[in-house]
Formats: sequence, structure tokens, C-alpha cells
Amino acid sequence: MYDGERAKMRACDGDRNCVVEHLNVAYSEGRLSKDEYDGRLEGVLAARTYADLDQLVADLPAARPPMATPVARTNGFAIASLACGLAQFVFGPLATIPAIVFGHMARGQIKRTGEQGAGLALAGLILGWAAVILGIVLVLGLVAVSVGTQGGTN
Repeated sequence: MYDGERAKMRACDGDRNCVVEHLNVAYSEGRLSKDEYDGRLEGVLAARTYADLDQLVADLPAARPPMATPVARTNGFAIASLACGLAQFVFGPLATIPAIVFGHMARGQIKRTGEQGAGLALAGLILGWAAVILGIVLVLGLVAVSVGTQGGTN
């Protein structure tokens, strides 16, 4: 599409938002005074075409692409905790203690470093402790049943 045709096209709210963001950056960098900034914002709201919007930012440097924000990595112990918590369903109680230990280690590291994975660590802890509690209940139930059957036969 030619620039002349583009200039006549109607702008949408998304286009206006981009220009407002450009003006915000220019104002925060000190390129515009408060009065200039306010006047241009009014112009953005009144703009109907791309040409209207282009006039508001023509004397400003082109907007820089947004800087990529680093993504916080997921804590390895949190992943291990959840993996061990889920592995209990396959390998039995063998993975219970590692799920609990890794979960506690992960939560401590996450608080210190700001890494991701708090939910994974918590899920691993819940699965690990649930298995411990279930194991205790089963053992107590078996003891009660064996005591009940021995006491009834005497």
C-alpha cells in the first residue's frame, strides 16, 4: 500500500495506543515538556487517520523495539520434587522422601533467588506428605485390625 493511501486510512484504537506509548517514552526521556505531552495526547484522542497520528510523532525519534525481559528460569529442585511426587504412583513410597526434601530445598532457593517453580515445589510437597500421611493411616489401620482379630479369638 502506498504512503498516500495509508495516510488516508482510518486509525484504530490499537494505533492510537501505540502513539500514546511512543509519546510516553518521549516524555519520560525528556523530549517533550508537560504542555507538549498533554497537547499531543489530546491530538491522539482526536486523530482519525494515520496522517493525523503521524503528525504527532513526526519530530520524535523512531520508537525503539521493546527490550526483551529475561525470563526467570524454573528451579530444578522444584521440577525434581514434582517428578518424585508423581513417581510415587509408579514406584511406590521409594520417591516419597525425595519429593519432600526437594520440595523444601526448592522453596528455600526460590525465596532467595526469585526463580520460578513455587507451584511445582508445593505440588511435590503436597504429594509427598499426602503419601506419608496415607502410609501412617494404613499402618495404624493394619495394626488396629490385627489387634482386633487377635483380641477376638482369645
